[in-house]
Amino acid sequence: MPQLGSDMQAGVLVAWSRKPGDVLQRGDVIAEVETDKGVIEVEVFAPGVIERFLVEPGTTVTVGTPLAVLADLSQQPSPPPMAAVAVQQPGNAPVEVSAPLEQPVIASRATQPAIAAPPSVRRRAHELGIDLSLAFGQTHRLRLEDLPPSGVGPTAAHAPRSSPAARKLARELQLDLQRITGTGPDGAVVLADVQRAQAAQRATPPPPAAKSQDDAASSQTGLRRAIAQAMARSKREIPHYYLSTSIDLAAALAWLKGYNDTHSVTERILPGALLLKASALAARQYPQFNCLWQDGPHSAPDVHLGVAIALRGGGLVAPAIHRADTLALPELMQKLQDLVTRARAGGLRSSELSDGTISVTSLGERGVESVLPIIYAPQTAIIGFGRIAERPWVVASQLAVRPVVTASLAADHRVTDGHLGARFLSAIDELLQHPESL
Repeated sequence: MPQLGSDMQAGVLVAWSRKPGDVLQRGDVIAEVETDKGVIEVEVFAPGVIERFLVEPGTTVTVGTPLAVLADLSQQPSPPPMAAVAVQQPGNAPVEVSAPLEQPVIASRATQPAIAAPPSVRRRAHELGIDLSLAFGQTHRLRLEDLPPSGVGPTAAHAPRSSPAARKLARELQLDLQRITGTGPDGAVVLADVQRAQAAQRATPPPPAAKSQDDAASSQTGLRRAIAQAMARSKREIPHYYLSTSIDLAAALAWLKGYNDTHSVTERILPGALLLKASALAARQYPQFNCLWQDGPHSAPDVHLGVAIALRGGGLVAPAIHRADTLALPELMQKLQDLVTRARAGGLRSSELSDGTISVTSLGERGVESVLPIIYAPQTAIIGFGRIAERPWVVASQLAVRPVVTASLAADHRVTDGHLGARFLSAIDELLQHPESL
């Protein structure tokens, strides 16, 4: 069980997203886990093949407990060697084709009988009025249990073609073959068609049951408790220091207006994206702040920028935008919008909650002029932005009214100091004076 936040002690395995035998690549989702922060999609961090699951859905699992066993892809058996097989074509010399060694050579469909069924099956099909070739297509070794009960099954007049495996699975799942589009020979419904119909049925969730006020209050209380534990630990273990500065955003907002005037509504960029990009670039410039404390400071190779997001039901999460310093502003804006939407819908991934290297929080939309945030361990710095407000500002020895934002920094005194912190905030200021370079 991964630790999806410094305060997480355990989680509930909701469901497996894959099955044994599936091949996974790094970043593929394997399971869904419920924590105090919601239902999180858990990703694998290395490629492999699922050998077996160790935990059943519905189980509460402590952090660090193995959930599944993945085999190394490099250890998977290679395909059997190929051998030449001679095939005689009418009127021509034998032709060599490749076939796996010790594997039977399968006859072509044209040479196979269309149907194979014992007399008992054919007799029962006749009694039910079932045309076996119509109902089952080119299927072999039919059994009595493959036939539907009396008055139910496909008849020559109206039945869809289907394979026994497809019919059996459809009966088990209580799916109507008449409503499934077949992709097999002559439109026959095959096993894969039934499996797709099952997946589509699962993808359409039933209407959620009304949540009682007690359930909602309990959920909110659990999240609030988790946040309280994380913040208490942060203030107890991390020696915070705070700095703040006021930044003139006239140049940034003027450039932003020019950009948005030439783009559609869906392509427009909000001022928050400029603040995030400047923070990410400053973190790259001063890697001491893009750092994790794990029995000592460890600089992170990439800037995974955590963004504090307030949830509609109460509470706060800070999922990360990966490699935010490398993203162009339009892409950063799209990722921010997507992150906010999924966070409030409970669709975050485990890597987004665990990979953050430095965070940003903004309360400007709430009318707050400045914020002094608490560091989200094991990170060692967090940047805060207040609202953009018009203030008196001296420009070229003249008093003017300018749009100004207060930027603050909370940092770990074990890793950095006020002198370096002041340079870091100055770097954010300088970057915002040249928005075209962001």
